[in-house]
Amino acid sequence: MTAQDMASGVALWRQVADGIERGIANGTFAGGERLPGEMEIAETYRVNRHTVRRALAMLAERGLVRAERGSGTYVETQRLAYPLRSRTRFSEIVGAGGREPRGQLIGATEEHATRELARQLDLKTGAPLIRIEALRLADRTPICVGTTWLAAERFPGAGRIYERARSMTKVLEHYGIRDYRRASTHVTAAIVDATDAARLDLALGRPILVVDSTDIDADGTPLLTTRARFAAERVEFVIENN
Repeated sequence: MTAQDMASGVALWRQVADGIERGIANGTFAGGERLPGEMEIAETYRVNRHTVRRALAMLAERGLVRAERGSGTYVETQRLAYPLRSRTRFSEIVGAGGREPRGQLIGATEEHATRELARQLDLKTGAPLIRIEALRLADRTPICVGTTWLAAERFPGAGRIYERARSMTKVLEHYGIRDYRRASTHVTAAIVDATDAARLDLALGRPILVVDSTDIDADGTPLLTTRARFAAERVEFVIENN
């Protein structure tokens, strides 16, 4: 650290952070765009890299930028308008916003239904379930992590199907279910834990929106129940009456 930094380090990193924030606000750095590297920023502001890192860390804590390991630091994109309605489809919502939807399987396991999961899926307590953990992205930005439970008897091998299809709608289509709808949605707020923070590229302590939902088929039979954790700074829920 230089003598200048030692004399006014806080002022310097704030100046760097403020300059980058102005660039984001005026469109110099667009949403989803990679920021210049640390060395280039340091040269622009005539500071050292430690000062730059501190500025970028503060901007990340505020949800303005996101660091991707081995790739660089990116400007967070505009919040995704995410309608909550009777037919909620992640791929359709993201695609309608002009962005590319992506799904990534984290893991699939088998477990037995707890009393609460059995109630939601209209099964007996202890019934075999398939649990699917998946990350969903818009372009390259992580939007949510979801944990989905399905009846193993009705959907054998659903984890393998999701790994290939990367869409829960396509998984259901594989089993002959062409349409389904949302029976219930409950939204709560929480603070991200360490595991989801890593998956969502969020700093510890950032807020998330937790959406618990159950989907049913045309006959009203429960198909799946999901607990999705959304990065609160990347989505805007829109309640639609339909």
